Amino acid sequence: MDFLTGVFYFFSAILLFSGFRVITTRNPVHAALFLVLAFFSASGIWLTLEAEFLAISLVLVYVGAVMVLFLFVVMMLDINIDRLREGFWSYMPLASFVATMLVIEMSIVVGSRSFGLNVVPAPVPHPAGYSNTRELGRLLYTDYVYPFELAAVILLVAIVAAIALTMRRRKNTRYQNPAQQVKVKRNQRVRLVSMPADQPSSTKS
Repeated sequence: MDFLTGVFYFFSAILLFSGFRVITTRNPVHAALFLVLAFFSASGIWLTLEAEFLAISLVLVYVGAVMVLFLFVVMMLDINIDRLREGFWSYMPLASFVATMLVIEMSIVVGSRSFGLNVVPAPVPHPAGYSNTRELGRLLYTDYVYPFELAAVILLVAIVAAIALTMRRRKNTRYQNPAQQVKVKRNQRVRLVSMPADQPSSTKS
């Protein structure tokens, strides 16, 4: 067994262990930390496959942004774990059926017929000047340009829909209109009021 194979099995073992602990641990903060460990292990496996851009994106986007935000929300909220576990066993039959279907589907996709050393060859070693990011960009904007643009449009529609669903005006809330604030002139902001001077009355001792 060569060095890369040993590294692959090392990161795979850590990935399986951390993924198992994500769904079995009771503390949500610990589950999020195990998920961070799973992301790091997956990025290590991608590095062995010479997918440096995907590995760095996984660490920067998911670990550096998404999971930090998730940890912040979990630690700020007062989550009642005992109340969340109420009725857990009542959903066990449906969860077992869904899990069994997922295992069957994954075994069909990642089985030895379509995914294995005999079917998928090992990556060819590239020269020193090879850029994985350049090749990925070339494929995205040449062979997969239409699916890439379609995915961008779908994500844009999802963002607009999320903003439209969450921004609901309330009756008792005051809003500011920046367009009207910019149009306001100086004489409309300041109003000078002329008041007669008040002479203090002299007091007699």
